[in-house]
Amino acid sequence: MAYENNAAYDMNLFRDNTAPKLPKKEKTEKHKQDNKVVTLPQEALIKIRRRKHNPFKLFVGTVAALAVTIIISAIIIGQVQLTEVNQQIIAAEETLRNTQSTYTQNQMALQSKLSTSEIEKYAQEKLGMSKAGNVQKEYVSLSKGDKAEISENANRNFFQKVIDAITGLWS
Repeated sequence: MAYENNAAYDMNLFRDNTAPKLPKKEKTEKHKQDNKVVTLPQEALIKIRRRKHNPFKLFVGTVAALAVTIIISAIIIGQVQLTEVNQQIIAAEETLRNTQSTYTQNQMALQSKLSTSEIEKYAQEKLGMSKAGNVQKEYVSLSKGDKAEISENANRNFFQKVIDAITGLWS
């Protein structure tokens, strides 16, 4: 496009306005056209206005919508499975706490039944036993002192006999 006025490079704009002004060119007016409107039948207008579908774009859009649907479905299914596993974990932890509580109760009951006072009480009431008194005690006396004898092994070799003789000197 060619511009008629190069105002950016016009140095006359910065000088005194003493120079004679050039007459402006008048623009030629466009001739107004007469009203030439073409009327079409209603069926032709509907056919023109109807959107034309590109089969490739339609196929790509369908595939993209299907992919998005599959991805969203996979995310939802994963969240559902995660929630189910979390529920199972919570139930298992609750069962564990209940079992540990029962175990502790059983241990306390067992300890209370195995205490010495409970055993003595059971022996006295159910078995008819009593504590040993001085009447039931028997004392044993030995007339002679205790003796310890060492039996010698008959199958001893010469070196063992020599070592025993030396150790016998110091004892």
